[in-house]
Amino acid sequence: MAESIMSKAATMEIPINSNGDTRALPEDDSLEQDLQQVMVSGPNLNETSIVSGGYGGTAEGIIPTSSIKGPAIHLNPGYLGGRRIPAPGQDLRMKSMGIITPPSGLAASRIASHYNSFPGSTMHHSSTSSSAMAEEATRGVAVEKFDIMKKWGLNTYKCTKQMISERFGRGSRTVDLELEAQIDVLRDTKRKYENVLRLARALTNHFYSMVQTQHALGDTFADLSQKSPELRDEFGYNAETQKLLCKNGETLLGAINFFVSSINTLVNKTMEDTLMTIKMYENARLEFDAYRADLEELNLGPRDAVTLARIETAQNEYQDHKDKYERLRSDVSVKLKFLEENKVKVMHKQLLLFHNAISAYFAGNQQQLEQTLKQFNIKLKPPGSDKPSWLEEQ
Repeated sequence: MAESIMSKAATMEIPINSNGDTRALPEDDSLEQDLQQVMVSGPNLNETSIVSGGYGGTAEGIIPTSSIKGPAIHLNPGYLGGRRIPAPGQDLRMKSMGIITPPSGLAASRIASHYNSFPGSTMHHSSTSSSAMAEEATRGVAVEKFDIMKKWGLNTYKCTKQMISERFGRGSRTVDLELEAQIDVLRDTKRKYENVLRLARALTNHFYSMVQTQHALGDTFADLSQKSPELRDEFGYNAETQKLLCKNGETLLGAINFFVSSINTLVNKTMEDTLMTIKMYENARLEFDAYRADLEELNLGPRDAVTLARIETAQNEYQDHKDKYERLRSDVSVKLKFLEENKVKVMHKQLLLFHNAISAYFAGNQQQLEQTLKQFNIKLKPPGSDKPSWLEEQ
């Protein structure tokens, strides 16, 4: 009795439409046969290993597809009739059999948000933020360079305009008469001292050549004194005289070289440093006059909102360049004062040395010449000290 009831339940047709409502449907023998084949040959849904594993492998409790006898489930268009095919994710029978359906769009978005919450996603965001920061820094550097070029271009334009206006007598310039006179005197003094330096170097070269000639002549006289017995005394006297002149000449060369070195330091270092400050002062004066003329031109124009903003900016720039101009003017005044004092002190010592050394040499006073060098703490280099030793040449 029980077996007959189970057999009837196994072959019983339970029609289910797409909405889950049970109602009478047309009979279909082929569908009934297929359902019977699946219920007989299909897996037992009570086994947890099958339910949890699905049909993805051949683990224990899973029936391989090759062992299934008979046809699989066929789609009968005649049986479906006009019914709607269930959308993905709505067929509960496929889920119960372990068949995984593709997720819907909403589920995909939830999965994406879930994966973004993992640490790997944080690393991705951090790398993205780092690249954004680097890009922002690069953009900031570019903007800063552009601003510098823009300011330089405007400053160059204004200074060039002011310079041309001054050349053609159209623009006014700020003049400090006392300071300008001192600057002119310094430039004239530098030109004259450069001429003195050039002549002193020429004298040094000529006198060095003369000393070398006297040295060679003295060696020749000494050699002839030994090889000419009849003129030994005459050649000997001349050889001694040339050697003495050579020695005094080397002493005088030491004094002249010290004089040349001191004049060179005064002209090409001390005076040149002051002239560099003067050049900076003149550039600051030109910029000051350029921004002053720009401010005056703006003050003569209309007083609207835009012009007032430009006047305020021009006023600030004018004040900055005025402070720079006054600071450099003060620096030039101080340097000119110290340069004049230093020049007098240096030239007094060097001119006294030059006079005493030249006078003692041509007077033939060897002791006075040596005393002059001691007075000014001039030490002569021994002969041949300028040449490298044989060990250095190796």
